Amino acid sequence: MSGRLKDKVAIITGAGQGIGAAIARCFAAEGAQVIVAERNVETGAATAAAVGGLFQETDVTRQADIDAVVAMALERFGHIDVLVNNAGANVFYRPHEMPRAEWARCMALDLEACWAMTEAVLPAMRKQRQGSVVNIASSHGFKIIPHTFPYPVAKHGLIGLTRALGIEYAAEGIRVNAIAPGYIDTEIAQIYWNGFDDPAAERRKAEDLHPPKRIGQPEEVAMTAVFLASDEAPFINAETIMIDGGRSVVFHD
Repeated sequence: MSGRLKDKVAIITGAGQGIGAAIARCFAAEGAQVIVAERNVETGAATAAAVGGLFQETDVTRQADIDAVVAMALERFGHIDVLVNNAGANVFYRPHEMPRAEWARCMALDLEACWAMTEAVLPAMRKQRQGSVVNIASSHGFKIIPHTFPYPVAKHGLIGLTRALGIEYAAEGIRVNAIAPGYIDTEIAQIYWNGFDDPAAERRKAEDLHPPKRIGQPEEVAMTAVFLASDEAPFINAETIMIDGGRSVVFHD
């Protein structure tokens, strides 16, 4: 690849698998110094080792862990150029069947942690008067699928957070953008398909929903994150890029 992120220091949360791991691979291939902030020690350490980056055990819902990974990045490199808020979890219920604790869990992980991580890197980015924050939102941030409550509420909120912070800090050289992936071929999707009697048929059903007759690959999300984190996108700010093969444009099947 072309070194599009050469000398940039990037913290990527939830990079132990799926989209986060793909972002770590693509960032490292483009020359970034990658810090994997992941709760799962085994998968996080494996990703860091594979990309020649650093691993910091991080639960993004714990302020002490957030402070520790930011401090480690600054101590090691002296600056933080990119934050990718990727950590999250699907929390899907019918609203009236959802335990109240699940609302709190979803908001803490899928929304509040993104602000807490961003808040922690802001002092460094404001001091150096440059930085890029990339939030991994979801197509759920624009479209509602029944029985997936409260996940879309959090993702709508994350898009609002992206816009608010992008406008607030634009004059200080800090850009805040989001990516909204649709159906992506990750471990989570494969676990879902494997819950059916015919996993291959369920996969084909998902593929047929999309105009290209396939679903997205993690690297296709990751390379969009590379673009937003790079110096190639200096005037893209407070924006959300949908990556769903055009599915969200279809009026009906």
